[in-house]
Amino acid sequence: MSMNVIRFVEHINIIDGSYQPTNISYPASGNNNHRRYFQSSWFKKFPSWLEYSPEKDAAYCLPCYLFGKHYGARNDGKNAFSELGFSNWKKVNNGVNCAFVCHEGSIPNSPHNLCASCNQNVNNVVLENAPGNAQYISPGVQKDILHIFARKVRATIREEIGDYKFCIIIDEARDESKREQMSVVLRFVDKHGCVQERFFDLIHVSDTCSLTLKTEISSVLSRHNLDVQNLRRQGYDGASNMRGEWNGLQALFLKDCPFAYYIHCLAHRLQLALVSAAKEVCYVHQFFSKLTLIVNVVTVSPKRHDQLRVAQANNVANLNADDQLVTGSGLNQIGTLQRAGDTRWGLI
Repeated sequence: MSMNVIRFVEHINIIDGSYQPTNISYPASGNNNHRRYFQSSWFKKFPSWLEYSPEKDAAYCLPCYLFGKHYGARNDGKNAFSELGFSNWKKVNNGVNCAFVCHEGSIPNSPHNLCASCNQNVNNVVLENAPGNAQYISPGVQKDILHIFARKVRATIREEIGDYKFCIIIDEARDESKREQMSVVLRFVDKHGCVQERFFDLIHVSDTCSLTLKTEISSVLSRHNLDVQNLRRQGYDGASNMRGEWNGLQALFLKDCPFAYYIHCLAHRLQLALVSAAKEVCYVHQFFSKLTLIVNVVTVSPKRHDQLRVAQANNVANLNADDQLVTGSGLNQIGTLQRAGDTRWGLI
């Protein structure tokens, strides 16, 4: 069939609309125990697009048949409504998984939604008619919104830096799920001559060896078009993997940029100074030693833990009876003992 004939047929279909015969006998399909038929009532549920071919005993989608090939709706089995024809009537009466409902657009990846996303006019109409009671508080939506905010913030920081020189401040720590996380902070002088420090990214790293850290940092910088040649300072702690003269992180960056001098982070130096000073005070040493001992004794025994909860509940009740306790939602929850923070107190 020539292209002119095909275009003529498509033109006629657009003018006449979907072919929806109702005064015919639909053939049966399936085995003798479960005979199924196409139902004319489906035309009323999906009047705008559903059509039926008596010759093939199959259902089609008129828009997908005419335009689906232009929007890539031919993959993942979606060409059933555009070329092959759909005849699995069992899946039509399948509740929320109804094949017609899924195809029409009640799921995000439906062909109709994919085609509509390519048309700005359709998107404008959808936005104007969006439900006013939409709250967008599901975990998936919240994560999407946070990712959008993060991209916008990083884009703003990148615009602030421009082509100026910058410094990196890196630290890594283990989170509650025991995953190693590395924070990336950028320090630079903006166009007004003011020193700025901006938290830029938080990256999960598989290990803390210097080569792994350098690979992850370089990936972040290159992803945002930050040239390593503009790096002028490196701020890390004093661990060997960071400050090592030959194979430390600072040495690896110095090979790429000879002006990226290493500075021992002031906050870590202050912490080391506090630890050194605390060693001279025996009361501080005794406090943290006994604190760790108490937590270990209580938490390793379920019986002791239950006794602690009972004592805590009685204390809360007594304070509440004497009006010495502030009450409210989320306050005075009976919990457990928390271990001291994972810091350098073990050096004391």
